[in-house]
Amino acid sequence: MRYDDSPPPPESASSISPDRPWFARRPALAVTLAALAPTCLAGWVLTQVLSGPASGAPQPAAAPLAASSPAAAADAKPNASPSSPAPPAAPSASLAAAPAKGPLTGRTVVLDPGHNTGNFKHGREIDQQVDIGTNRKECDTTGTTTNSGYMEAEFSLDVSHRARALLEAKGAKVVLTHDGERPWGPCIDERARIGNQAAADAVVSVHADGASAGNRGFHVILPARVKGGAADTAKIVGPSRDLGERIASNFARATGSSPANYLGSGTGLVVRDDLGGLNLSTRPKVFIECGNMRDDKDAAQLMSPQWRQKAAQGIADGITGFLGG
Repeated sequence: MRYDDSPPPPESASSISPDRPWFARRPALAVTLAALAPTCLAGWVLTQVLSGPASGAPQPAAAPLAASSPAAAADAKPNASPSSPAPPAAPSASLAAAPAKGPLTGRTVVLDPGHNTGNFKHGREIDQQVDIGTNRKECDTTGTTTNSGYMEAEFSLDVSHRARALLEAKGAKVVLTHDGERPWGPCIDERARIGNQAAADAVVSVHADGASAGNRGFHVILPARVKGGAADTAKIVGPSRDLGERIASNFARATGSSPANYLGSGTGLVVRDDLGGLNLSTRPKVFIECGNMRDDKDAAQLMSPQWRQKAAQGIADGITGFLGG
């Protein structure tokens, strides 16, 4: 554009077509270029779509694979309403992953928490007689307590919970004969049956004793050789002793407790033939009396959560050793 009224300078001869002046051809040239521009642009876009972005060009952010909300689903599907739920997403691989395995994977352990806190209220039920193979005996007992009222049934269930967690961390399947959910029991014959039906590799019944003050320490009760009625312990006597010896040594190491000073001749091992839970078992099984609730020094340990954790550790370590873990 010019900003004065002077006439334009004359065109040079070399810039003028011999047929028509240059300024007369400009409108036609502009029209031609305007027509070609959209065509060229469309061709370039098509080339980019078909061939992808040039190497080294910045990549656009990837679109989400699935709508994360009903509104997003409606955007992805033009015919869907905003209130329509999005299709369920496939489960992630982390949720479907198998649980971690441990040295006790494939093994089953039954823990039998002695007695039940509700047995005190169900004297008639727990006094009923059941067959233990060699004779008949009461279904269960109330268990004992410390002088301050801490119940053996509370202790045995707490230690069983702690031992279960330790064993499950090693991959074991752990079954409890009861978990405090029952008003009383189970009876001693049912406790044995639970271990048998679970095909348990090891069964441990957790208790605390009620001897007189001054009697201290733990002991493990092993099954005697018994045969009569439904009882036949011939196959479990050997492996049960192995299980009991391992628990006794590990329990002493974990807790710092000594074997009982009032029975077992200082070995911490006692053999009995009058316990239905042992007589009726077809799986390796032992009882452990973790201490004497009627002795104040032992009772102080039994009431300590820290000591109970050590007790559970000793029991779990003994079972683990027995099972080759």
